[in-house]
Amino acid sequence: MNYIGSKYTLRPFLEQVYNKITDGSEKVLCDVFAGTGAVGRHFKQLGLRIIANDLQYYAYVLNKAYLEINEQPLFIGLREKYASDINKYHSAFEKPVQEVLSFINSLPGVSGFITQNYSPEGSRLYYTKENAQKADAIRQAIKEWFANNLITEQEYFYILCSLLEAIDQVANTASVYGAFLKEFKKSAKKELRLKPLRLTSPVENCKVFNKDANELIKEIKCDILYLDPPYNHRQYGANYHVLETIASYDNPVISGITGMRDYKRSLYCQVNTVKKAFKELIESAHTKHILVSYNDEGLMSFEDVHSILKLRGEPITFKTDYNRFKADNNREYKRKATVEYIHYVKVVDA
Repeated sequence: MNYIGSKYTLRPFLEQVYNKITDGSEKVLCDVFAGTGAVGRHFKQLGLRIIANDLQYYAYVLNKAYLEINEQPLFIGLREKYASDINKYHSAFEKPVQEVLSFINSLPGVSGFITQNYSPEGSRLYYTKENAQKADAIRQAIKEWFANNLITEQEYFYILCSLLEAIDQVANTASVYGAFLKEFKKSAKKELRLKPLRLTSPVENCKVFNKDANELIKEIKCDILYLDPPYNHRQYGANYHVLETIASYDNPVISGITGMRDYKRSLYCQVNTVKKAFKELIESAHTKHILVSYNDEGLMSFEDVHSILKLRGEPITFKTDYNRFKADNNREYKRKATVEYIHYVKVVDA
């Protein structure tokens, strides 16, 4: 998923930093601004137990699937209920998950909230009518299946994660959902199809939360705290509001040309509140090591970050050039890259 601020391409650098600061005893890494989970998945693959959190529900769904699920689900209840419909895919696939997703992909479309508000039926061209109807059908089906105990909680999040990834691939946007294109682009005309998730190496007892980071930090303990807070005024609630609505499927009140749902402004996206929020987070952390990703275009200065981290130890800084996120390849950007800093503190009072 193309995501603002994703650290996907920064993972090798983060691993290099981790190898420099670890003594080998660390077992748990916590990422309280997890986003789509690129960092958590990477360090889970290295064998660490991950505690992840994000305030956005769609991000919570992605992390629930990729971090808490260790094996491809069997979908026993669903296969028993719809045996005749699912078994016809048996000869084409080796694994139950492939058969079940083929069955789900075959569900007839229905006109629900997504179709009525984010397709031509609602005069917003985020998705073709066919893809929006398929998404409504899948979203309504898994809600019903979970309520009737035909799928487990892990199976619910597995399917929902697959839906979010699939529908993002056919979105008629320039990467983010702050606006839709006036005509359907080629990729948006493709058929919505759910695919199996590529799960990472199994690690037991990973845990994912959907809370305010400054509240959650008081409740958890870890060996390594990784922080990747928002850097600037961009609000994830606005940029990914359609995915939030599909994930929650809560029929929200929406408004404006883009069909925006209400969202809470992050304290980390406001110049008057960011330093106070960051200070509270650092002071409340129960951890041995703190790693903070922050770039040179953030609301907090380099000096701001260091002065706050000094409350817990002596900061060390690692840096690398990092290609900036581009929502629109046709737009002129003053800089093609930013300097990404990894600020590190070994906590003295741990």
